[in-house]
Amino acid sequence: MELDWNILRSGEQTIYRLRGFYEKYGYRRFKMSKFEEYDLYVRNKDFLVSDRMITFTDARGVLMALKPDVTLSIIKNTREGDVGPRKVYYNETVYRSGKGDEAFQEIMQTGLECIGDLDLYHIYEVMALAVESLRAISPDYVLDVSHVGLVSGFMEAAGVEEADYGQVMAAVRAKNLAALDAFCESRGLSGTVRALLERLVTTYGTMETVLEELAPLCVGGKKTREAWEELSSLCDLLKANGLGDRVYLDFSVEGDMDYYSGIVFRGFLKNLSAGVLSGGQYDKMVEKMGKKCGAIGFAIYLNELERLGPAQPQFDADTLILYDEKTDLKVLTARLAALAAQGKRALARRQSQGLQVKETVDLRGGETP
Repeated sequence: MELDWNILRSGEQTIYRLRGFYEKYGYRRFKMSKFEEYDLYVRNKDFLVSDRMITFTDARGVLMALKPDVTLSIIKNTREGDVGPRKVYYNETVYRSGKGDEAFQEIMQTGLECIGDLDLYHIYEVMALAVESLRAISPDYVLDVSHVGLVSGFMEAAGVEEADYGQVMAAVRAKNLAALDAFCESRGLSGTVRALLERLVTTYGTMETVLEELAPLCVGGKKTREAWEELSSLCDLLKANGLGDRVYLDFSVEGDMDYYSGIVFRGFLKNLSAGVLSGGQYDKMVEKMGKKCGAIGFAIYLNELERLGPAQPQFDADTLILYDEKTDLKVLTARLAALAAQGKRALARRQSQGLQVKETVDLRGGETP
């Protein structure tokens, strides 16, 4: 019997569509407990959206937390030295509060992680799957991409102290030129340096267009040159596979330099102001957890999809069966079972007011049509 998409909410539809898609690329389902030891999260709290967690003490006296994140658990359960990268996907609920939000929420997520000895192909594969995931949800999507190496390389070239990276990036994320100018003024940076940093704020466009514009600025430093070359290679691969039209370069995409080491990206859908997908390459996070390997992945926030409105079916049911006190219930139940076996949605009601159905069967009065 085929799955009836009309009975599923937007987030549930997305899970079913993407699950098979990820498995075709060799990703396997990762299933975790609803909670982990609190210590795992508190040691890596800067990696989390919020450090506020719901905690409890278990029968052993160990402080536990309802999981606010899935990636940390996947890293924890990944062994080093396996042949080839570990490729997993997940459908999980996390429990956390948003930034500046006092209320805890249950947030449905689906996503994937690729952890191990990674090369350019693996980075491309995850980016391509992010694009394909957005496209499967809606044709009106955008994937904004940045690169930690390029951003930090620009700041090094401008002479920005590492302690000031956070202040500069706050201005970049907000696309606030006034704040960036105020920073440059306070540090006595030259007009040439200001112009270089301003590119971090003003740059936006298709990867191909922006990379051509940035090429002259990325030939000097090793870090910027390598980041530019990686972005250029990824751009070529996306374009060659028909996936590059809606991928844009935007340095305001947030990626904590203490955890992310390369590509970072965020996906958006039309009519939703918040991003529905976020991901990137987090080698530094894996290293902080004592494992020497690469890692890249993304998560899709299914709760955000519900803001687009529920997926309303055109009909309340395929078949409406009307009955009354004279109806033979054996006939009624047999008819309902037969319709269910055919994969049809059926309702049994005493009246039809307010319902939209494809067909109506009237068993009132004890008759059997």
